[in-house]
Amino acid sequence: MKIALVHDYLKEFGGAERVLRVLADMFPQAPIYTAFKVDGSLAGKKFADRKIYQSGWASLIKRGRLYSPLRFLLPWIWGNIDLSDYDLVITSCSGYIARGFKRRTSGWVVAYCHTPPRFLYGFITNIDWQKYLPVRFYGYIINHFLRQFDWRSAQQVDIWLANSVNVQKRIKKFYRRESQVVYPPVMVSRLIEASRGVVKKDYFLVVSRLVGAKGLEETVVAMKNLGKNLKIVGGAVGRSKMKEKLIKIGGDKIEFLGRVSDKKLLHLYAEAKGFIALARDEDFGMTVVESQAAGTPVIAFNGGGFKESVKDGETGILINDTSVKAMRQALIRFDKIIWHKAVIQRWVKKFSRQRFENEIMTLVKELERKK
Repeated sequence: MKIALVHDYLKEFGGAERVLRVLADMFPQAPIYTAFKVDGSLAGKKFADRKIYQSGWASLIKRGRLYSPLRFLLPWIWGNIDLSDYDLVITSCSGYIARGFKRRTSGWVVAYCHTPPRFLYGFITNIDWQKYLPVRFYGYIINHFLRQFDWRSAQQVDIWLANSVNVQKRIKKFYRRESQVVYPPVMVSRLIEASRGVVKKDYFLVVSRLVGAKGLEETVVAMKNLGKNLKIVGGAVGRSKMKEKLIKIGGDKIEFLGRVSDKKLLHLYAEAKGFIALARDEDFGMTVVESQAAGTPVIAFNGGGFKESVKDGETGILINDTSVKAMRQALIRFDKIIWHKAVIQRWVKKFSRQRFENEIMTLVKELERKK
């Protein structure tokens, strides 16, 4: 079949973009269609080898951060893209919707959903857009119409794939559509291999974009008060002042590493004593799985996708609160458990890249037979 890939936009390189990279590797002839691509950005560099088509609105919305306040243009941004020449369109969709494009009536549209847009349905977002009253008022107005577009475009999808049971429930709730769970691809084998012979050190690790929805402030406050060493990997997004805020509330035991190479990240995962993830409603959370693949147990908030990727007491600890008291109790329990690297790594093989590729290819071959 003639296949095209669709993605929200190409700027940052997070979990959603990692999934897109694997899909691009699986279908090397498939072009990528997106709302816009920022040249020189991390995502732009990661997909430099691929043919990328931007929407007709790209030159406008990618100036500064106009793509965020100009979200009301989404029906026109995606409606401007004509994919009626393709037998199969696989769209990697989340906050920027990535649906509503022109399609072939006899073709297939498969949506791999990282989450329905968080800002449309009351979930915490990376940027607190409700902070200022005029922006909040503006958001309420345009979000009403965007939810209508989101619903209509969701009904044009033939097959829904959810990145977790957590997101599967959201798809059912907001779109009234059934979906199949296909967990994201994690480089499990590579992490297992990279962890061989690595000696653990006395620090905990956080890997996250420096934004407000990831539980970073709670983590830094807790680790500082408990006198634990903490390393944070990740860069700021847009004009976020999160790093400055964390530096202000953190102490000399908090070390900011910024963005690091994949090789360095693998080593940090492997030698960390433990991994911390306190986001309250993470869609899935690939970094938590990556940590476990490196044989490192985690302390994670008992919510969202973490409930699916962490086995409490065996591969990590799930906590119901992010207070210093709760973290102290979790760390006491953490130190009492004898963690078995082999048990942790065996558990996360269900999230491997090979499993992801097999499930996607099985679906594509099934659609080819129906064509």
